[in-house]
Amino acid sequence: MRFTSLGSGSSGNGLVVECGATRVMMDCGFTLADTKGRLERAGLSPSDIRGVVVTHEHDDHMGGVARFARRYAIPIYLTRGTGQWLPPDFPAVLVNFIDPHTVFAVGDVAVEPFPVPHDAREPVQYVFSDGAARLGVVTDLGTITQHVVEKLSGCEALVIECNHDLDMLMTGPYPVPLKLRIAGRFGHLCNSAAGELVAALQRSRLRHLIAAHLSQQNNTPELAVCALSEAAGCEREWVGVATQDGGFGWRDV
Repeated sequence: MRFTSLGSGSSGNGLVVECGATRVMMDCGFTLADTKGRLERAGLSPSDIRGVVVTHEHDDHMGGVARFARRYAIPIYLTRGTGQWLPPDFPAVLVNFIDPHTVFAVGDVAVEPFPVPHDAREPVQYVFSDGAARLGVVTDLGTITQHVVEKLSGCEALVIECNHDLDMLMTGPYPVPLKLRIAGRFGHLCNSAAGELVAALQRSRLRHLIAAHLSQQNNTPELAVCALSEAAGCEREWVGVATQDGGFGWRDV
């Protein structure tokens, strides 16, 4: 199994997981042309994607899903709550509704959704597996729950939201209601909370740890890496960062 990020942040998110001959995209928050270009940068074309799994309806995650899937006839997988934001004329034959607690397969990829606290209709995050290794991804959640800890424990690779530094957020230019939403229990994880999540996990098999969904206004890669490395008890050089423009390159699990 290997995985790569096409980009991560408030302006668009996309991640590709490859197991055997199957490649699955998680979210697509980019324009059609941008998605194609980001895939090409990863050595892929749209025809290589077997399915798109969606976390929730916010535009930076779902904004490009319908156009991309319709153009290339790619099946999508999402909860019924998230599905309410599909265009009315989206082809029903491409829609696969998932249960937030039930594992499903897309080709060679086992996909395990799990619910998270976030201000969306029926949000989930995912663990991907090829039967031997597991990749856990959580990019949008406001609170750490025991259920999340259980799902992410024992993974070989983790992509963890480090959205903001709380001091930068609270002293920054955002309106107070937006600050409170971001920092609230249905908003986004700050660096320290992401560190608490990592510290709570069973990490004996962990080989990759990556900070994702960093705010360009309210965080820095250095602060995010510091929080995760301290929590994991590892060198800072061992922690990766998913950037908005470049994501990160392929990583083998």
